[in-house]
Amino acid sequence: MPNSTIPPESGPARTNGTRIVGRALTCAVFALAGLLFYISAQTAQGTDLRTDNSLLKLSDVIRERSAQNQQLQAQVGDLQDRTDTLAQQQGSPADTDRLDALQRVAGLEALRGPGLTVTLNDAPPNATARIPNVPEPDVNDLVIHQQDIQAVVNALWRGGAEGIQVMDQRLISTSAVRCVGNTLLLQGRVYSPPYVIKAVGKTEALRSALDGDPAIKRYLQYVVAYGLGWKVQEASDLTLPGYTGSADLRSAEGQ
Repeated sequence: MPNSTIPPESGPARTNGTRIVGRALTCAVFALAGLLFYISAQTAQGTDLRTDNSLLKLSDVIRERSAQNQQLQAQVGDLQDRTDTLAQQQGSPADTDRLDALQRVAGLEALRGPGLTVTLNDAPPNATARIPNVPEPDVNDLVIHQQDIQAVVNALWRGGAEGIQVMDQRLISTSAVRCVGNTLLLQGRVYSPPYVIKAVGKTEALRSALDGDPAIKRYLQYVVAYGLGWKVQEASDLTLPGYTGSADLRSAEGQ
């Protein structure tokens, strides 16, 4: 089969076409740049886009909401104190005693007595296996999880705790321990490790409940293997603050 070739275009015609296309592309680029500048100016409306709240990191937004919730809880606590004072002034002594008893059971009043302090913490950065024949850890093996905190709280309740405090907040019947990533979300506020849990009650019974809990036994295996933090301290005199947030139950489901 004979060879065939496509004849090249003539030099002048190709050059003129290239110039026309180049000019058209240049105009399009400038037009697009002008449009982007206009949209950016309209969006900013005289503000710095780098500091716009919509562009903040989610962690910054969470911390901001946590601080707001802390302030609101303080206000609620102050209003609760005023309400209690008015109730005591207007009620009979029997009503006042009944109200005080209910508040103690509900965790709304400070509690003092012997108890335990349990501290959980993440493993050191870049931790490796500390004992033979144990696989190297992944990131989930080196941080505190929701089930770890919940296991301690549940064990302390089973051990007869009269009251429990997680970080700086008293737990009540509607309290829920939740973890988001490696942070603790409790009653509208966010905390980072180490996590400190305090319980008032008979120390021997509380410690026995911790030692016998299966979930805590599994956690202690990771303490030995990878260096997760675990410390239990006895105290002859602990004081837990009363809960100061809202105690309203918004919804519930029965089984």
